[in-house]
Amino acid sequence: MQPDITVTGLRGLPLIKEGDDIAELICAQTALMDGDVLCIATTIISKAHGYCRRLDEVVPGEQACRIGEVTGEDPRFLQVVLDQAVDVIIETPFTLTALPCGHVGVRSGVDASNVEDGIAIFLPPDPMGDATELSTKIKEISGADCRVILTDTCGRAFRRGQTGHAIGWSGMTAIRDFRGDTDLYGRVLEITEEAVIDEIAGFANFIMGESNNGVPVVLFRGCPAWTGHDEIYFTRSEDIIRRSLQKKGV
Repeated sequence: MQPDITVTGLRGLPLIKEGDDIAELICAQTALMDGDVLCIATTIISKAHGYCRRLDEVVPGEQACRIGEVTGEDPRFLQVVLDQAVDVIIETPFTLTALPCGHVGVRSGVDASNVEDGIAIFLPPDPMGDATELSTKIKEISGADCRVILTDTCGRAFRRGQTGHAIGWSGMTAIRDFRGDTDLYGRVLEITEEAVIDEIAGFANFIMGESNNGVPVVLFRGCPAWTGHDEIYFTRSEDIIRRSLQKKGV
């Protein structure tokens, strides 16, 4: 029988500033158990590590200025977006980019909300490393072997609205692989691969909220273990949408 899963938003964490120890703050807030899944907003990771830039210190280049003329966005903000990217898939009507970690998102995930005026905050450059570091520190402090997912909000192709996505993870595979298993009628499954980390991240974002809720960490207890793999990002040869967008120069 599937175990009951409880979901709890951790309230009471302080506003994070550079140098704060996220693992210590989480462990001081709640008692943890082996197998817990902690979904942590990348915003507080970026704040703690100083992954921010002051816009008045950014000099926009030609590409950022060109995009800004079309979109009406601050070229300095767009320069921060471009600086994070390894590939610009489309420039307008919104800038869609790929990051070194494999994530593809609008404006490289750079944001100016929930930070001080004049600041642009960007995603952790090594989210997998940050997730592993957090998991290790949490175990050192609490003794609990927890799984960690770093989340950010993204839009989806073909649908309106944003959902939470996993940007980095530790202690689990990204994909639950059902290939080779059988359905209720004994037929062998050939293509079913479930993006479990994104499903958990999506529900965590529902608890976190998108404005001033102040819930950057969500605890999932009772999630079963699963087997699979970490190949959540399509390779360039597999990603037909990306190839099509770049070919057409949208």
